[in-house]
Amino acid sequence: MANLKEVKERINSVVSTQQITKAMKMVSAAKLRRAQDKIVQMRPYSQKLTNILNNVSAASEGASDIVFAEKRDVKKVLIVPVTSDKGLCGAFNTNVIKATNAAIKDQFAGKEITILPLGKKAYETFKKREFSVINDFYQVFLDVSFDNVRAAAEYAMNGFIAGDYDQVVLVFNEFKNVATQIIRTEQFLPMAKEEGADEVKAAESDYIMEPSRSYIIEELVPTSLKIQFYKAVLESNASEHGARMTAMDKATENAGELLKELRLMYNRTRQAAITNEILEIVAGANALGGN
Repeated sequence: MANLKEVKERINSVVSTQQITKAMKMVSAAKLRRAQDKIVQMRPYSQKLTNILNNVSAASEGASDIVFAEKRDVKKVLIVPVTSDKGLCGAFNTNVIKATNAAIKDQFAGKEITILPLGKKAYETFKKREFSVINDFYQVFLDVSFDNVRAAAEYAMNGFIAGDYDQVVLVFNEFKNVATQIIRTEQFLPMAKEEGADEVKAAESDYIMEPSRSYIIEELVPTSLKIQFYKAVLESNASEHGARMTAMDKATENAGELLKELRLMYNRTRQAAITNEILEIVAGANALGGN
């Protein structure tokens, strides 16, 4: 059985750890509120912008000429895994890495793969492997702003136009609630046709377009794609804080359970020590009395 000093040191260590996890939970809760507000406000805007794009392009004879919708034989793929910069957030980063590896193995086997990591964890993971890694944008979470994310989106879009990549895929955590994040592997480029897009042709006739349909599409498509990219980053950012808050809450609970066991062990050890001392005193007294 451990002595009193060892048990006391373990108790102090667990108490310190519990204080840290409590503080991290509170910090994540504060950050989550701001991140959740951003993504909740972004979703309707992104959805409406996509609907407008579908309405404008559905009946357009030149819709098939949209450069970002060009379909090719997929030989070169750019994968964008979105992770966090830090750990201590449960399986948040691990799930993205696993989903990325699964896509490389199953969906893009034999293709030329390039990784555009967003987040330090993704960068560190894939930098150690044989893939070509773009290291210009992995620190985007130091300042999650549209301007910073737009630079990464423009890199992917320009690479697609130039023919450097035939397909661009986003892998990220979609925020559902504090305790639930859903892993998503979505095609970013070429633009995927939305379900029900053919049904919006009738609604298209309600639009009066100035200066021209082609001009509007040329302006609207890049903007819509950048918003979609930014939305994925915001989803991941909110998911990260939710995952970390949940992980730290669970860690705090586990520390509390461990403290109960350690304190029980401490009391038992102390009681055993006192009992041994009493027995030694009684034995000594009996020995003296016998003499």
